[in-house]
Amino acid sequence: METRRGPAALLHLLPLLLLLLLGASGFLQSYAVEVDVKDASNVTCLYAQWMMKFLIKYETNSSDYKNASLDLPSTVTHDGSVCGNDTQAALLAVQFGGGHSWSVNFTETNETYQADFIMFTYNTNDAAIFPDAKRKGLVTVVVKDSMHPVQLNNVFVCHHTTSFEAENVTQFFWNITMQPFVQNGTIGKTETRCHADTPTAAPTVVPTAANVTSTSTTTSSPAPTTAPKPVENPVTGNYSLKSGNKTCLLATVGLQLNVSQDKPLLININPKTTSTDGTCGNTSATLKLNDGNSTLIDFTFIVNASASVRKFYLKEVNVTLLNHLNGSVILNADNNNFSKWDAFLGNSYMCRKEQTLEINEDLQVHTFNLWVQPFLVKENKFAIEL
Repeated sequence: METRRGPAALLHLLPLLLLLLLGASGFLQSYAVEVDVKDASNVTCLYAQWMMKFLIKYETNSSDYKNASLDLPSTVTHDGSVCGNDTQAALLAVQFGGGHSWSVNFTETNETYQADFIMFTYNTNDAAIFPDAKRKGLVTVVVKDSMHPVQLNNVFVCHHTTSFEAENVTQFFWNITMQPFVQNGTIGKTETRCHADTPTAAPTVVPTAANVTSTSTTTSSPAPTTAPKPVENPVTGNYSLKSGNKTCLLATVGLQLNVSQDKPLLININPKTTSTDGTCGNTSATLKLNDGNSTLIDFTFIVNASASVRKFYLKEVNVTLLNHLNGSVILNADNNNFSKWDAFLGNSYMCRKEQTLEINEDLQVHTFNLWVQPFLVKENKFAIEL
């Protein structure tokens, strides 16, 4: 990997809102980051240059709240970045300052790529940024990127400011040029521009603590907004388990997580980057799915042995979201009181319609095109579905 960085001292007139709140104008200094990720043959496989800034609301020891502004310093590292391919997500990761890190993963589908999830971890032990912070340690925020699919071999460019807000953190990005899944080490010559980079788009507004903070005595007319892009239904994956050389569990399903902590977040499970594990048995079976070492979903099925007619059903679902970089747990939820997806033992269960599994108040699992048989699989085929 090779990283090139250069200071980009930005002098911008702050908008009217800053004048209303602070009564003065100000300046922003930041640094542009350029990351050139290379594969084992020392050939470029992922390229990115961009600028970003973070505004973080945190609680102090006196139980009031302050706003911290975190800018990129002149020196960053980029450990953990991954080239990716059509079966593995690409990952762009940087680390900076007093224990802070940021990453975005990209997935490739049908000759296009798009950013999937953005993960930002900040360290409130950094007293220079978070003086008198009540909560000490690492805090991780995950948001779904709204980037539209971009044709492979095209460079994505967006000079205007894009922002994401979740869990007391607002992330700002601008002057973006990036391309994952670079072919043959050559950056594409064709650009795909973001919607904001049009002739009629408004100039970039430099993000500051002032122009994102509201008070009870100062109001302004909200800017026009557009409806968020609906998240597409997940791709249906085919999963199986073996006992010895015989298939003992079959499952075909599209999976989508709905995380409602702070702000709703939809996560589609990508079958291309998902591995399977688990156990088969006579009265219980567990299918474990691992999407890119960041999303783990376990489905446990049992046989109702007390009934005169033996049936199986889904008993438990466990979901864990992990930090891409260090494997720390962001969220874990479990529900072991299900009685769903039941069918006679030796048969399979099918439901093509969307179904929802309530794991807890913060997490749902949506299933699409479901077909599952956790017991008595014969000849690697589903039995008659009921």
